[in-house]
Amino acid sequence: MGNIYSAQNVAAYFIYELNERKQFVNADVLQFLLAEVESVWNERFGHSAFSEEKANFTEKPYIINEVYNTYKEFGQLHLDLPAKEWYLEYGQFQLVYRTIGVPPLTAEEKLLMNLVINKYYKSILKKVS
Repeated sequence: MGNIYSAQNVAAYFIYELNERKQFVNADVLQFLLAEVESVWNERFGHSAFSEEKANFTEKPYIINEVYNTYKEFGQLHLDLPAKEWYLEYGQFQLVYRTIGVPPLTAEEKLLMNLVINKYYKSILKKVS
C-alpha cells in the first residue's frame, strides 16, 4: 500500500533527482511527472499519491495547483533547487526559510518514481529523434 504525500515534496524529489542525473526540469516537466505519478499510484495502489486536490490535466496546464503556483514564476527556466517555504519547528519560536524537503519514500515507491523518470526520459528522446 502506497503512502500519500504532499505534491510539493514529490516535486522536490524530482528536482533533486533530475538535477543529479543532469536532466532538464522546469515547471511544465514537474506537472508532467506529477500526472504520471498520479496515474501509476492509482494503477498500483488504487488511491491518489497526493494529499492536495487534483485538477484535470487535459483541461488545465497543471495537475496540482499548489505546485503550479509555486513554480510558474520560473516559467521555462531550469530549476536547480526546490522552492523555499517558511517552517516553524516544534518547540521553536523563530520561522525558518528552507527548501521544501523530499518525502520518505519506501523502496517500492522509489522504484515507481524511477519508472516515471525513465518514461519522461524516453519521451524526450522520442521528441529529439
